[in-house]
Amino acid sequence: MASSAAFSPAAASFAAGKKEFGLSRSVAPRPFPSAGKSRKPASKKIVSVMAPQQTERKPAATGSVKNAMTMTEKILARASEKPELSPGENVWVDVDVLMTHDVCGPGSFGIFKKEFGENAKVWDREKIVIIPDHYIFTTDERANRNVDILRDFCKEQNIKYFYDIKDLSDFKVNPDYKGVCHVALAQEGHCRPGEVLLGTDSHTCTAGAFGQFATGIGNTDAGFVLGAGKILLKVPPTLRFVMDGEMPEYLLAKDLILQIIGEISVSGATYKSMEFVGSTVESLNMEERMTLCNMVVEAGGKNGVVPADSTTFEYLKDKTSKPYEPVYSDEKARFLSEYRFDVSKLEPMVAKPHSPDNRALARECKDVKIDRVYIGSCTGGKTEDFLAAAKVFLASGKKVKVPTFLVPATQKVWMDIYALPVPGSGGKTCSQIFEEAGCDTPTSPSCGACLGGPRDTYARLNEPQVCVSTTNRNFPGRMGHKEGQIYLASPFTAAASALTGYVTDPRDFLQ
Repeated sequence: MASSAAFSPAAASFAAGKKEFGLSRSVAPRPFPSAGKSRKPASKKIVSVMAPQQTERKPAATGSVKNAMTMTEKILARASEKPELSPGENVWVDVDVLMTHDVCGPGSFGIFKKEFGENAKVWDREKIVIIPDHYIFTTDERANRNVDILRDFCKEQNIKYFYDIKDLSDFKVNPDYKGVCHVALAQEGHCRPGEVLLGTDSHTCTAGAFGQFATGIGNTDAGFVLGAGKILLKVPPTLRFVMDGEMPEYLLAKDLILQIIGEISVSGATYKSMEFVGSTVESLNMEERMTLCNMVVEAGGKNGVVPADSTTFEYLKDKTSKPYEPVYSDEKARFLSEYRFDVSKLEPMVAKPHSPDNRALARECKDVKIDRVYIGSCTGGKTEDFLAAAKVFLASGKKVKVPTFLVPATQKVWMDIYALPVPGSGGKTCSQIFEEAGCDTPTSPSCGACLGGPRDTYARLNEPQVCVSTTNRNFPGRMGHKEGQIYLASPFTAAASALTGYVTDPRDFLQ
């Protein structure tokens, strides 16, 4: 698709009084004009200009269509056996994968048995993935009981994909245990282009990075899906985010999504699909794309989606043997709005307390003294996130000035921390660099303190402290204490802040 000059709308009330960060928004009439054709700008005010760049856009994979559709519309059309769909339609959708975990699983199982019968069997034992991950390494009896309920249900139903943990004292002796559900789903091959994946967790939208429809659902819906394998969904309209330009070495996908949420607000994508395209997105590896899709729910999004490409297919080679068929938005697909970024002009971002859309530049918060740094979660606890943090520590050669907690998302990530050499380090691993920098030893893989949890949860905010975190939410009480202050940031910014004891722009160490 050919890019064009980016303009701001004449009446962009949502942006009034905000700083301009190289973004523009254009609201498309229906039908959406063909890619590459010029449109009359809504105003003459230029926010940023991008040189035209050709981006490969593959044709539809679902055969001929009478009306052009977006990726999300195509996936739901296929899953509902409809030739075409439009935003606002309500359809019964066949589910390819249902995931639940220790927080929501027990409630979902209870609803399933109440509605389908005590002796009912699930619709497909091989399409259900059950992953304990949230409140695992705790002595809290109720949290431990939740895992017992998962185990009993999986045994009763002969669930194929149950990633159990039995010995809480040493996660490494649990061959089935994986860790955070959203990262484990990808690593274990449950994410495939063109499919429908549902989970009883709002960040299930992470899997949209694989070109599939992935969204979070409640316990009642999950109870129904367990028995029927279907769900009634309203087709969402799609917002398209076109990101072009070379990604600066000091930016990560976390900066991009914080920029977007700050621009459209935490309600700006309510029940809408967020589709990410452009040369910058195509340059991102799979884990960075997962970060991008992970936080669409922080903007109210129903789902996020990235078109599958060679990067996707390469990642999936050794993950799944099941066939899949990717789909792509048609050239004339209708988008509710389109936002364009020149990523080369963006700077490291943070979200200040107490909302993910309370956007600021990291350098604008340099006087904010912090008490701790937390690197982990489905958003910021993947292998690439720890490699990024290690890069900053390596470049500085200094020790951290505040406690720095490291929580790998999965067992595989934990092993990568101890095995993978950090580029430019002379063969040092992340773990060696973290130790030299004075960080806490990487802990057992889980959701950790991202959701607060019981008081004995590792790194939980039990006091009203200020924390820079690579997690996804900074609402009051999110990581524990209701008076704690959380600054959401990329692993680059989190590591830089750990070195100074203040919110710090990573360019201080990376340039």
